Amino acid sequence: MESYIFTKKLDVKKKYDVIVCGGGVAGAAAAYSAAKRGSSVLLLEKTTILGGLATTGLINLFVPMCNGRGKQIIFGLAEKWLRDSALYGYDTIPEPWKNGEPAEYTEVRYVQRYSPYIFAYQLASDMVSVGVDILFDCIGVEPVLDGDRCCGVVTESKSGLELYECKVLIDTTGDADLLRAAGVPIRKGENFFTYCTKMITLDGCKTALEARDIAKLYSGLSGGGINLYGDGQPSDVPRWSGLSVDEVNDYLLRNQLIVLDKLKASADKRRERDIAMIPTMPQFRTTACIVGDSTLTVHDAYKHYDDSICAINDFDHRDHLFEVRYGTLCRRDVPNILTAGRSASATGYGWDVLRVIPPAILTGQAAGEAASLAIEKKVDVAAVPIRELQSRLESANVMIRFPDEYVPEDKSVIIHGKNAAEIDGGHF
Repeated sequence: MESYIFTKKLDVKKKYDVIVCGGGVAGAAAAYSAAKRGSSVLLLEKTTILGGLATTGLINLFVPMCNGRGKQIIFGLAEKWLRDSALYGYDTIPEPWKNGEPAEYTEVRYVQRYSPYIFAYQLASDMVSVGVDILFDCIGVEPVLDGDRCCGVVTESKSGLELYECKVLIDTTGDADLLRAAGVPIRKGENFFTYCTKMITLDGCKTALEARDIAKLYSGLSGGGINLYGDGQPSDVPRWSGLSVDEVNDYLLRNQLIVLDKLKASADKRRERDIAMIPTMPQFRTTACIVGDSTLTVHDAYKHYDDSICAINDFDHRDHLFEVRYGTLCRRDVPNILTAGRSASATGYGWDVLRVIPPAILTGQAAGEAASLAIEKKVDVAAVPIRELQSRLESANVMIRFPDEYVPEDKSVIIHGKNAAEIDGGHF
């Protein structure tokens, strides 16, 4: 059999104002924000917990949310969830930031490494608190299009194929799965040979016990260990886009077998160590993003924009400040589909700056607010009144524009020792 035509009639199971596909932190933020505005919201998540890379992917770190000089840049829902993550799990917030922005100058950055699984439960609780309907173990298979407008999503779960209607779709799958299926232009990314697990050892147990700090229990064991900038990427290992089943499986098998080889090499310590957590999703960072009406690049550093939806900072370099434009989340020729997080429109190092947890939460928050506003005003998502959107975000404690006094005299943008012009438009 060379081909197979599949057809099935699906009745609409339920109608929602907003469907969010992908329950990572961007999707959770979008669902939470839209529901708080009174929209009916369905959140689809393919795994059994929320959080995506921030939980199941074991990238459990709120990267720096400050400018590296003691001034906080990222607030909003990212600030709420960072603080929440320290309530019931371990707390690694640096001392100068324990009670908020320091009164005095410090180069200690505002970060928090947290318990991924406790945080996942907290996200679920927040969704329930505002009335979001969650479908775990459920995939958004296909957007249902009426011309260029999305009117629903076909899902697949233990209940089989089902159809849910929506007025606005937000794709936060991280891989632009629904955007690609709808024919929306996307930009493919690439990912280096990176994979990490979390170990426990008897030595780590001793250290944690002596310090009375469970955070000190864990250590890492990597497969591929290439850094953010691709230093030392093996010539015989591909840079995966992560957009095909073959690439995903090649990435996973290569890395899992390397981890096993490392465990074999330390078999004499087998009674002293164990793998405590493994990522249950590929740890890809940049797979696909929308080609939006605006695109964040490193050359946007220190620039103000009338349509900014949030200010963010570079997590790996001090001082670099950016404003994220609303057009990174949408296209004017796509009436009612938004995105956020890893699939917001960006290139090169700009994509790295935008994809990490705090900015992902802020763009998700903006997408949720925009979806509700578009429904209220009966306009396409790209046509929402930007001033009203900004006002709503500001009322939710989002910094829309960074203060000019935070801009350094030397505004050159040096990334990993390279001038921005050397890396424009590409990855490392």
